[in-house]
Amino acid sequence: MCDYSLHTVSSRDAEISDVLVSCRFPGTETRGFCSKEDPLTAVCLRPGTELAFEDDVRIKGLFFRRKVGAQLARFRKVDTNKPTEHHDALEFANGRIVKVTDLATGQRARVLQLPAEPATKRTAAPVTIELRATQP
Repeated sequence: MCDYSLHTVSSRDAEISDVLVSCRFPGTETRGFCSKEDPLTAVCLRPGTELAFEDDVRIKGLFFRRKVGAQLARFRKVDTNKPTEHHDALEFANGRIVKVTDLATGQRARVLQLPAEPATKRTAAPVTIELRATQP
């Protein structure tokens, strides 16, 4: 996260052991994650970030909230070929994928693990191989 619709909201990157809260940001219809201490700053997740929710995750419904049936999730991007849609989503341990903007507000989750940084591309120095003839 941070999705395209949060360009007007201040943000920071998630850190291991952060306790996040699902929230709705003022002036937007977008939901995301913030810290309890700073509900106006979006906490951005990178694809592969693992979260553990305190309770069974709930998503907003037309009339009432529904349960996802899981507490462990991995952040990922979906529908990246559709530029005007939300891309931030959570893939839960039970295989269900839920867009972050569909989460019910007020749910708490701890950042368990951040994705590994991509390996730095190394440029190898040219190797010179010298072949010598051996005598029998």
